[in-house]
Amino acid sequence: MLAGSVILVVVLLALLPAAEGVGIVLSHVYAEGSSILIGFLPLISFLTALLILCSLVSIFVRIKTTEGDIVVRLYDETPKHRDNFIKLVKEEFFNGTLFHRVIKDFMIHGGDPDSKNAPQGKRLGTGGPGYTIPAEFVYPKYFHKRGALSAARLADQVNPERESSGSQFYIVWGKVYKPQELKQMERQMEMQQEQAIFNQLVQAHRDEILDLRINRDRAGLQQLQDQLVEETQKKSKEIGTPKFTDEQLKAYTTIGGTPFLDNQYTVFGEVEEGLDVVEKIQNTETLRDDRPKNDVSMTMEVVEE
Repeated sequence: MLAGSVILVVVLLALLPAAEGVGIVLSHVYAEGSSILIGFLPLISFLTALLILCSLVSIFVRIKTTEGDIVVRLYDETPKHRDNFIKLVKEEFFNGTLFHRVIKDFMIHGGDPDSKNAPQGKRLGTGGPGYTIPAEFVYPKYFHKRGALSAARLADQVNPERESSGSQFYIVWGKVYKPQELKQMERQMEMQQEQAIFNQLVQAHRDEILDLRINRDRAGLQQLQDQLVEETQKKSKEIGTPKFTDEQLKAYTTIGGTPFLDNQYTVFGEVEEGLDVVEKIQNTETLRDDRPKNDVSMTMEVVEE
């Protein structure tokens, strides 16, 4: 117990700003034994409460647009995306960029540095800071409800790991769904799951399939296909049938969203204020490539840490 308590004191003190006498205090802890820890109990309780409070403090970013302000909260459960977004905001990376792709009843998309001062007609959507971010799916806890802040990315064909763009993001608007529509979507999700498993198995047996094709062994190909189908069904059963949670069903049938994007793109925050601004932007008139007729530019600032 003493060792654990001493470690706790050491850890907690290490989290405090440097102060004179800390080293002396710690030396007394080791010298005097467990009795000295009694004097630290109020301090330990205070520091523990302080650490809990600090862990509950969310990070917010204000997106100032030509249509109004949007305040987003960043999730702690997606630390790579959170930290990268904060870094770019503090570097003023987003300042002057546009919501360059807007689709009514779907989403508003921004974060391309090439959109700064971009003339109408310029192709946008491929710019970034020169790196990607590993996917951080926290599903089904975080999903594509209206107001979700998500990371854009390249398609699966060229990005099988579903890594996120280093800077491009979108804010979900979507639509309200009927329960039967979501049921149909669940059936599609089940088919997609089985197809994904089957594709993985095919890739794992790629050399064997090529040999069978070269040798024109149709019987062998059929036998292997039957085997892979059986393995697909077994693995899919082990994973379980994809279903929307009660929270998802409630959100998608009341406030709306884009459920077909769930578990495909990293959701790393949500709108806390200014959803009406998102609505205004998604309703704006657009031209070719879904770019707004009148540019919607932005600047950002971290408003709380």
